[in-house]
Amino acid sequence: MLVLALDTATPTLVAGVARWTPEGTAVLAERAVPSGTKHAELLTPAIRAALDDAGVALADLGALVTGLGPGPFTGLRVGIVTAAALADARGLPVIGVCSLDAVGAGARTVVTDARRKEVYWAVYDAAGARVDGPGVVRPDELGRPGPFVGDPAFAERLGAAVERAEVTTAGLLRAAAPQLADPSSAAPLVPLYLRRPDAVPPTAIKTVTQ
Repeated sequence: MLVLALDTATPTLVAGVARWTPEGTAVLAERAVPSGTKHAELLTPAIRAALDDAGVALADLGALVTGLGPGPFTGLRVGIVTAAALADARGLPVIGVCSLDAVGAGARTVVTDARRKEVYWAVYDAAGARVDGPGVVRPDELGRPGPFVGDPAFAERLGAAVERAEVTTAGLLRAAAPQLADPSSAAPLVPLYLRRPDAVPPTAIKTVTQ
């Protein structure tokens, strides 16, 4: 089955195409694009490029996988809405996974940039199963064991080395494998917003004078 995988939970968006079977995953093409806050402008071109690189069309796909975060409100919304729209248009199943599950492999604690001098984190056992998190915290308050993978920029504040690792197409499909084997088991797409968006309504209404 051909699968399109998307993630917009981090400053590098990912769009990839892979052939998935219960026996394994073969990544055919992947675009990892430094996107900052420009997910909306860059995601569709990345998807088209990944499909072209893989030599397949949307009509060839059998499913979609998308990262659900944790991540910034706007970035997550772009990826999840895009995946949902494509799946609806083609009549395909769409599977959401925690984006941190797609970072690294094996026993590890994943840390990614949550801005505001904080990290998103999750802990995994030797089999790669998530045993704690996801959460958001200041690095010096994390108090979780290593080895750490993710964003090395937080190594000093964690007091430990951090192996660089990012969301990958292979990681997204690995996390989605149980649902790909049984698409009817996929839950609705619910983004992992671990804190309120930066934009908030005003607390008071100013009087307009002429």
